Amino acid sequence: MNTKLKGLVVGLANDKSIAWGCVQAFNALGADLAITYLNEKSKAYVEPLAKSVNADIFMPLDVSDPSQEDTLFAEIEQRWGKLDFLLHSIAFAPKEDLQGRVTDCSSKGFSLAMDISCHSLIRLAKRAEPLMKDGGSILTMSYYGGEKVIKNYNLMGPVKAALEASVRYLAYELGEKNIRVNAISPGPVKTRAASGLSHFDELMEKVADNAPLHQLVTIEQIGETAAFLVSQKALHISGQTIYVDNGYNTIA
Repeated sequence: MNTKLKGLVVGLANDKSIAWGCVQAFNALGADLAITYLNEKSKAYVEPLAKSVNADIFMPLDVSDPSQEDTLFAEIEQRWGKLDFLLHSIAFAPKEDLQGRVTDCSSKGFSLAMDISCHSLIRLAKRAEPLMKDGGSILTMSYYGGEKVIKNYNLMGPVKAALEASVRYLAYELGEKNIRVNAISPGPVKTRAASGLSHFDELMEKVADNAPLHQLVTIEQIGETAAFLVSQKALHISGQTIYVDNGYNTIA
């Protein structure tokens, strides 16, 4: 009997992605992986990474396209017949809405940010539920700006707050099927997504100076937490937001 974990990773963009740190940690666990890419442009960056960990499944997924979700989950069911874990590591907001005040954000921009960054988790959890026949683990990525006001985090603050609330409700509703749902809230990491935030370098410097451990986290350290949360050692952790930020959230 093949007891290897089967996991889906959504949101890998390049080798600087938080998702890449997670993929490496999942690979170290010996998990079989399904890895998605957003579009043909991103495929050039993601495909070599997927090949390096011998991903079983490598397919496109734009979470705004239900037909791509249909195709992906049909392939997972046909190939594996089950799913043990899902990592949701995607966030998006239009630049004009992200870099301005929340007060000034457009209805369209707010809705799009909420759909891609938050409701997509709910959609993916619904797709994963019937495949997690023996229970499972669903993870997403949040940030401290969803709990407290972080200057220049702007629109993503309310979006991440909604994401963390969604985690709690999904954990409650899926718990009867032994499916655990958690958020990881890392400290700032210089990723392509983070580059859209104004004055991000200043934020990183502030965190490095003020965090109790006086350093920034790495994608590998975030990945180690993700690997723990999908493992048998975390069977009783659900509905939580786990901070991986060198203690910054305790003092900021």
